[in-house]
Amino acid sequence: MNRTVPAWRSAVLSLVLLALFLGAWELAAGTGAGGSGEAVDPEYAALVGQAAATGGQTPFPRPSEIGARLWELLRDPFYVRGTNDQGIGVQIAYSLLRVGAGFGIAALVAIPLGFLIGMSPLLSGALNPFIQVLRPVSPLAWMPLALYTIKDSAISSVFVIFICSLWPMLLNTAFGVAGVRREWLNVARTLEAGTWRTAFRVILPAAAPTILTGARISVGIAWLVIVAAEMLVGGTGIGYWVWNQWNNLSLADIVIAILLIGVVGLLLDRLLGALARGVAWQD
Repeated sequence: MNRTVPAWRSAVLSLVLLALFLGAWELAAGTGAGGSGEAVDPEYAALVGQAAATGGQTPFPRPSEIGARLWELLRDPFYVRGTNDQGIGVQIAYSLLRVGAGFGIAALVAIPLGFLIGMSPLLSGALNPFIQVLRPVSPLAWMPLALYTIKDSAISSVFVIFICSLWPMLLNTAFGVAGVRREWLNVARTLEAGTWRTAFRVILPAAAPTILTGARISVGIAWLVIVAAEMLVGGTGIGYWVWNQWNNLSLADIVIAILLIGVVGLLLDRLLGALARGVAWQD
């Protein structure tokens, strides 16, 4: 039985489901307690740092209100009017810069080390206990030590991204290198290819799809972690922006930030996914 479904049919169904969800949300927000003009509970407002409740405003925004606010933010996303007043595009750029720096440093460490582990059973057995102990540790658990030793919140965030990006790339690289077909290595030995030539001409092309899969996993985790890290250290970044809007009870801005975080994460994943498919096709 042919189970192939045309892409356009899936796209149409997705749009229908989205329209139904947004329509139900709009109606529920309009007929619920928030649409009756009730004020926010003063105790709740005080809990999040507001001096008094914001009377007459909808506690949870409608999709139409979120859309209007999104358009307002995207009209000028890169403005800078002060340290605590910068556009959402600037905040996303700060986060991407930190993710790129931490991810890049992790790649420089993980890929060569993964090569060594994959090519040396002795080294693999020696390092495996350390990897298995450190890998399950939450990246955010390193933040206090990073802040204490580095004494810079931005660099500490990069360090946390480095930690969370390291393990998937390291393990996938080691797995890919160790899984190279023995026949190919035997041919390289027969041709008297040196270690470096074998590594770059035989092992690297064969292991590249697996390495890029690890990189794809790493960048997804890194983008996930940077939001939480920036909530902790503050200053700049999309995570700090979310927390700041929560303190201001700007729920529409929080929903918009969640949406943009998801979109940026999707784009990063698709970018590395396309690169991995291109490498696999060339192989």
